[in-house]
Amino acid sequence: MKKQLYFVVLLIIAALALSACSEGSTEEASNADDVIDIVWYPNESASDLKSSRKAIGKMIEEETGKKVEHHLTTDYAIAIETITNGNADIAYMGAQGYIEAKNKNDTIQPLAVSTGPSGTLEDAVYHSWLAVNTDDQEKYKKDGAYSLDTIEGKKFSFVSNSSTSGFKVPSARIIGHFSEKEKYTDLTEEDLMQGGSLFSQVLFGNSHQGSAVNLLTGNANVAAFCDVCVENYVEVTEGKENTVGAVYKVSDDAAEPFNKVAGSTFTLMDVTPVLNAPIAANMDALGKADFDTLQKLFTSDKMANNEDIFVPEDSGKSGLFFKTDKERFAEVDDSWFDPIRELSK
Repeated sequence: MKKQLYFVVLLIIAALALSACSEGSTEEASNADDVIDIVWYPNESASDLKSSRKAIGKMIEEETGKKVEHHLTTDYAIAIETITNGNADIAYMGAQGYIEAKNKNDTIQPLAVSTGPSGTLEDAVYHSWLAVNTDDQEKYKKDGAYSLDTIEGKKFSFVSNSSTSGFKVPSARIIGHFSEKEKYTDLTEEDLMQGGSLFSQVLFGNSHQGSAVNLLTGNANVAAFCDVCVENYVEVTEGKENTVGAVYKVSDDAAEPFNKVAGSTFTLMDVTPVLNAPIAANMDALGKADFDTLQKLFTSDKMANNEDIFVPEDSGKSGLFFKTDKERFAEVDDSWFDPIRELSK
């Protein structure tokens, strides 16, 4: 009888152990569900970019058999937190946002990065601009050349302190310049985020479009924003694109929020190349199988040749990515973003 009881207890213990293992497997698998959630920064949440977002979602649905849900945001911090805490599977985010998310959750991994015209990562860059209103451009010159010295005491607009090209890169440029002056030896990013130190007033546009509009409406004298986030709304009228001194005009039929400043012009006083932004994944939420599937999809010719995703530059259509030559997505590892990490050291 005792021997029988002993075997019964062993069976119960074994059953409980198997049950525990089964529950653990179920919990792990449940992180990768039948929906792939994509969170978008404010810049890419604009209504005129809906067709590009929809095209990406459609390709993901066809490849995975899962439903795609798009989460639009009005704040960088919300987008970063959404991917960090697993409420989204993937996110299209700047290098700085990716770094912040990975610092909080090491399961965040880069899925793909858009290349340059060569179709490689060698020229996978966009540009961070410091712009001024064209009518005021002479105020920002010193001995006939544009100078960062002239922005001291001005009203300045950044994008978000989590923006790579709308804060991190221009801040590094500004601090590098002014810290050579005795008055600003200890200048920090925190100083640039508030008026009363280098700038008389500091604004945040919450998107690159918003920062540009801060400039064009006169709320700021100088603004930081990037080329790719405003190229759907502006065109070069003088000089060569992405060069100091180039003049851009807001198109007469520009979509919101530029419709309120149609016809306005701005001039570039400073231009800095920036590493292209990644599409990042939360590996806990997405799962390795879907990650591999999506990485193969994003880097495929099928994705590169989809004109709703890589919009032909001369089409006149708005898009998240443009095709001038051989642009496509490419795999990239975490170390590729180290140059941006160095800006915080």
